[in-house]
Amino acid sequence: MMEETKQEIYENKGCQNVYGVVLAGGVGARMGNVEKPKQFMEVGGKPVLILVLEKFAVCPGFDKVLVLSPKQWIRYTQDLIRKYIPAQEAGRIIVIEGGETRNETIMNAIRYLEQEQLLDDDTVIVTHDSVRPFVTHRILEENIQAARQFGACDTVIPATDTIVQSTSHHIISDIPDRSVMYQGQTPQSFKARKLKQVYESLSSQEKEILTDACKIFVIKGEEVRLVQGEVYNIKITYPYDLKVAESLIDSGGRKQSC
Repeated sequence: MMEETKQEIYENKGCQNVYGVVLAGGVGARMGNVEKPKQFMEVGGKPVLILVLEKFAVCPGFDKVLVLSPKQWIRYTQDLIRKYIPAQEAGRIIVIEGGETRNETIMNAIRYLEQEQLLDDDTVIVTHDSVRPFVTHRILEENIQAARQFGACDTVIPATDTIVQSTSHHIISDIPDRSVMYQGQTPQSFKARKLKQVYESLSSQEKEILTDACKIFVIKGEEVRLVQGEVYNIKITYPYDLKVAESLIDSGGRKQSC
């Protein structure tokens, strides 16, 4: 008997109805005066977004991968995908317009799935920053498993520095116990219909204090499970981060793939 392919293994496990959602809607203001959003800047000879999509595209756990882009960059994003991603894998990648905020961008992805009649109670979305190019197969797979089992999960690493809280921004108001502190990364993964229902139940005031999608669940007292991230699963935000990313690629970080 022929050895099962990765795709067949996933199908036999029932691991379909899962969609990657790559959030590429930012303009990268903290990167400084640059000509294009940071997800299009090159690291290791490729745009950062492409490094992310290479990881998602080769993972058979995803039925499709949705890329949420600013409207004016949709065509550019599509051109990059055609240039860098093999046609067989590129066929599963769809570029659609993002929203005004991070969470509205995620909602746009869910609305797309709904319009395409791909949304049901078991549909899972794995949302990921377009500027975290060192996500691994293990992280993606554990996100899918945790979201399926528990409904929501966040990728984190334990905090290594002391966290100092200052409500006045001038004087320390608290120093929390570091042993229970974690640094959030992405992916953040959810049962999509549940996420939409909880988000739509929020008041406008609650939506204003959101910092990420997991807080949608936390505000309403819903459990969010933790998935262990990696220290090198960095987010490229500042010019310094580009240098770190180049170093990681030079040291073999690009091999951290599915």
